[in-house]
Amino acid sequence: MRDIIVSLVLVAVMPTCFRKPFVGLLVFSLLAYMRIQDLTWGFARDIRWSFYVAIITFSGFFVSSRERKFMITELRTIIMIVLVALIGLSILKNRGPDPRDLPGFVEYVKIIVIALFTTGMVNTRDRLRMLVWIIALSFAFFGFKNGLIGIASGGTAEILEGPGGMLKDNNDFALAMAMSVPMLVMLALSEKREILRKSLLACVPLTVISIGLTHSRGGFLALMVAVLIMIFRSRNKMAGVALLSLAGIGGLLLAPAELTNRIKSIQDYEEDSSANARFAAWRTAAVMIQKNPVFGVGFGHFQDNYHRYDPANRDATLNKTKGYVAHNSYLQIWAECGSPAFLLYMTLIALSLIDLWAVRAQATMRYHSSWILNYATMFEASIATFVVGSVFLNRAHFDLFYHWVAIVLCFTTVARQHMTDPKLYPRRQQGRGVLQPVAKPGFGQRAPRSGFKRRPVAGSTF
Repeated sequence: MRDIIVSLVLVAVMPTCFRKPFVGLLVFSLLAYMRIQDLTWGFARDIRWSFYVAIITFSGFFVSSRERKFMITELRTIIMIVLVALIGLSILKNRGPDPRDLPGFVEYVKIIVIALFTTGMVNTRDRLRMLVWIIALSFAFFGFKNGLIGIASGGTAEILEGPGGMLKDNNDFALAMAMSVPMLVMLALSEKREILRKSLLACVPLTVISIGLTHSRGGFLALMVAVLIMIFRSRNKMAGVALLSLAGIGGLLLAPAELTNRIKSIQDYEEDSSANARFAAWRTAAVMIQKNPVFGVGFGHFQDNYHRYDPANRDATLNKTKGYVAHNSYLQIWAECGSPAFLLYMTLIALSLIDLWAVRAQATMRYHSSWILNYATMFEASIATFVVGSVFLNRAHFDLFYHWVAIVLCFTTVARQHMTDPKLYPRRQQGRGVLQPVAKPGFGQRAPRSGFKRRPVAGSTF
């Protein structure tokens, strides 16, 4: 029955995806992050829904007279295109036109195309809000469900793998859930409707419990980064630190011993076999980079070449078995695809953060409280969470990262349009006509909140 319902809903929405490509992007994102097809048990589970939605959406875009811009032409989008070319060259240089490399490369191209398409589709505040909410609610669903399971089991339940796709590995799932925590918190703070705000905030502790159930130490460290950045960006840092301290004490008292011991093992990394395996993989990656600095050992072929470059073991008989993965996203793309690809990858991260900081600085001069400031904190914390979490994970080609880079570009573009639109924000006639900082509310006064469907009016600071 569940398969029939999911299939009927997706088939029914496909004509709308053709007429309105942005709706197709929302449906594709829902399939990618909520994985509703993996919530079924029969025939619907094996149908390539994302592929069909993508084909129909792109077909609708190319015949549409309303949607004429496929992507924003900006340094970050150009870098993503160049990355595709460099990764393709790394395959040809090391393996030649090997059909076995085609599925992985096509999957990477799909990730980049969707990211580029997002920059062209998300060109208004309403569209940005809808896409972010779709992603946030997708993760909130898993946080809510798994959190309740964790509470019902007394913390003894384990998440051995995620829902599927890019989230199938439990460590990848923990990283994505950690990235979703800033989304849930900041969207709640930007929401005017009480029921929506409280619902989002209720999902936050359940999401944290879900991360704990994965027993992923990398996910735990990434979560701590997200929380610390949100505290740093808050207006009441002392309250944030106090709340974090109470949550930490409560977690230590209520969490099962197995989970707390797993987290405490971070400090005993020298005696941990998993940590030692990571160190061995990192040393091997360093040798690969040294020997193949330009094109690497080939996209997706770190494991195949592990024993060949392992400085600790040169036994040729071991070459018949695969070695460790890189266990580090930065070393993975550097060793597999070469130094130029690595530098471009790091540039994507740097440009996204710099753009966010610039928009925050511009918005701080105008508003005391605004959706722009909340969204800037949300994106900054989520990217920093990925940056830290990917130090321990093999996720250089993580779908969510490239999509997040694209959405950040959309956000900064829309935010600048809102801050410079004279109809929305007329210039103040003060001093030399320069826009002055908005005065903070007095004691006992509360700054207005920007609601989900509220539209700015002339003279508004939101």
